[in-house]
Amino acid sequence: MKILLINQVFVSPEEPGHTRHFEMAKFLQTRGHELVIVASDLNYQTGQRTVERRGVYAEQNFDGIRVLRSYMVPAIHRNYVWRVIAFFSFMFSSIWTALRVKDVDLVMGTTPPIFQAVSAWVVASLRGKPFLLEVRDLWPEFGISMGVLKNPLIIALSRWLEKFLYKRANHILVNSPAYRDYMLDKGLPENKVTYIAYGTDVDMFNPSIDGSSIRKELNVEEKFVVLYAGALGQANDIDTLLRAAERLKPYDKIYFVLFGDGKERARLESEAQRMDLRNVIFAGTRPKKDMPLIVASADACLAILQDIPAFRTTYPNKVFDYMAAGRASVIVIDGITRELIESSNGGVYVHPADDAMLAQKILELSQNPERVKEMGVNARDYLVKNLDRRDKLNETLGLLEKLVKS
Repeated sequence: MKILLINQVFVSPEEPGHTRHFEMAKFLQTRGHELVIVASDLNYQTGQRTVERRGVYAEQNFDGIRVLRSYMVPAIHRNYVWRVIAFFSFMFSSIWTALRVKDVDLVMGTTPPIFQAVSAWVVASLRGKPFLLEVRDLWPEFGISMGVLKNPLIIALSRWLEKFLYKRANHILVNSPAYRDYMLDKGLPENKVTYIAYGTDVDMFNPSIDGSSIRKELNVEEKFVVLYAGALGQANDIDTLLRAAERLKPYDKIYFVLFGDGKERARLESEAQRMDLRNVIFAGTRPKKDMPLIVASADACLAILQDIPAFRTTYPNKVFDYMAAGRASVIVIDGITRELIESSNGGVYVHPADDAMLAQKILELSQNPERVKEMGVNARDYLVKNLDRRDKLNETLGLLEKLVKS
């Protein structure tokens, strides 16, 4: 099979961010199939160009994986209007770029942003090929819940576009059981929506990796390190982390280390300086290939989102990596992520936006290293048994083959 994926936020192992689709491409390659990826020429965390173009797109090759980097207006870290302009620019350029790919058997779109899914539908329709829609987050639900989408007309148009794409897709793939329930509640037939969790690479992230070089680099060798790895955006509620760090100032053994970038980074760094948080380190971005070493440097790992109902339906991918690395997780997200970490006995839950509880739980963990290690072992065991990415990619391959044959 030859699968065409349009994904604005695709990253290679040489960039910061989530590499699930690169790993999917490598897996399909080992099975004799090809996944060609149309991506933007900007990294979604840093907002920086990833490649020099001459024309609408530039072609890259990562160990046999073909990636076409299509033009996008460099404005994703500006205000909402500019972000939408950037998304629209990729929507149009990606259609032109995708149509350069020959002999495609299936077109796969992914959302959010939802506009790139429109690109995939257009290309699939023009080619007369099946259209698989992958829903990674619920849009526009998240935008409405966060207050990003406020205008009633924009909300109505967004919901219409969501409904339009769900109806036009030959099949829908979701990475959360709650997303599937959401779609069934909207009247979609059960046989049209498949839930397959992303999981993680249990060989890439494992407890045997020595992260001491990162601890030495950051001068936290004798500290209790709480790691946050990921985007620094509005949804991530890093302000609650900073308030917890302020409460923990008297405990000079505890440090928060943040690897990542995003629209809020400059403001958050200024706020940390204003609060005189010497126990918080903004460590910048690293390519995904370095993340196993970074996670191995931590004693405990943090996942945090704003306190809105929509986020109770989502699995942050970083949690799977934390678990595979054998690290205890501090989960400041209610819903299915809380259920995951409590089912595995692999960490502790903190009420969203509750900085006092967050500080208290981290203090307790720092004082009980044996409990922290036990949680890490539990988390790893659970993930290997239930969320090994190789198993999940095999399930995805079965779905792709079924759609191509139908």
